[in-house]
Amino acid sequence: MAERLQKLLSQWGIASRRQAEALIESGRADVNGAIAHVGQKADPLVDRVALDGQIITPENRPDAYYLLLNKPLDVVCTCDDPWGRSTVLDLLPAPLRTGLGIHPVGRLDANSTGALILTNDGDLTYRLTHPRHHIPKTYRVWVQGRPSPAVLAQWRRGILLEQRRTLPAQVRPVTYQSTRTELEVILREGRKRQIRRVAEALGHPVLQLHRIAIGSVSLASLMSGNVRDLTKHEVMGLEQR
Repeated sequence: MAERLQKLLSQWGIASRRQAEALIESGRADVNGAIAHVGQKADPLVDRVALDGQIITPENRPDAYYLLLNKPLDVVCTCDDPWGRSTVLDLLPAPLRTGLGIHPVGRLDANSTGALILTNDGDLTYRLTHPRHHIPKTYRVWVQGRPSPAVLAQWRRGILLEQRRTLPAQVRPVTYQSTRTELEVILREGRKRQIRRVAEALGHPVLQLHRIAIGSVSLASLMSGNVRDLTKHEVMGLEQR
């Protein structure tokens, strides 16, 4: 049965759906010898699909990998960095770094740390990053000063960012120190630098940001810079959300 080419590439573990669209737009994919376009359909039982001139089929799809990384500071969430910075793929065992289509699901800023899922399952990537699924993500955040109950209530209700209100969030104080406060923040959306921008707008800039869980997948005792396989139960939980 014919499917959109970006969906096929995603299902075959070549790239996430968005990354597959970028590959097609750059002219690197072809169908039956002709350069493909985004939205084009192909039937893997009939059509010859190639990427960078190499024919690809479901039969040569790599095994699926589902990994959890505790991202350290100053590591970027990309597969390749033009400025030569360390990427999350550099932290994987050597056999997993190339040729398998493993990529980060979403991102954390270079100056943020914590839970990051990596996979070569394009369908799971799409599910976890599409806004309609509202996967909860849990953070521990140190902010400057001591937010008042009114400020925390405002954060929970949502504020306007670029003319669009943020979704309600769960926010609770965890630890108070003289000049800073640790908060637990649970978000169900992933707008760019959202926690940092909201905290700044409310007068309490972020000092440290650490993600401790994605859905029910928790870092627990996983050390910074280390990676582990997700359990079958964890993967099923993410797929069913």
